[in-house]
Amino acid sequence: HVQLVESGGHSVQAGGSLILSCAASGCITSRYCVGWFRQAPGKEREGVAAIDSDARTRYADSVKGRFTISKDNTLYLQMNNLKPEDTAIYYCAAGPTMGWLLCSLNPLKYNYWGQGTQVTVS
Repeated sequence: HVQLVESGGHSVQAGGSLILSCAASGCITSRYCVGWFRQAPGKEREGVAAIDSDARTRYADSVKGRFTISKDNTLYLQMNNLKPEDTAIYYCAAGPTMGWLLCSLNPLKYNYWGQGTQVTVS
């Protein structure tokens, strides 16, 4: 079982930056996908960025050039030039690797989820 705990959510002004962190514990396989997802009020959860155990990354078009996903023993999401439409609860998630494919941004492909951290951009 994998436990994920996000931190770093905050209220910021448009144009500002934030770094989200996700600490993982438990039994994590050697090959995996981990990612960041977000859910705004009244909207479905959407994938933001994902990274696999080989450090290959994938981003949603809406955040390309502004967000950067990275990992060491912790998963990070560097968010720059934040916009009001980035306001959401951000979740980290872990799931199986996609083989030779890049990690999916489909939330249904992920098994383990954190509790979420609120990001508000005004």
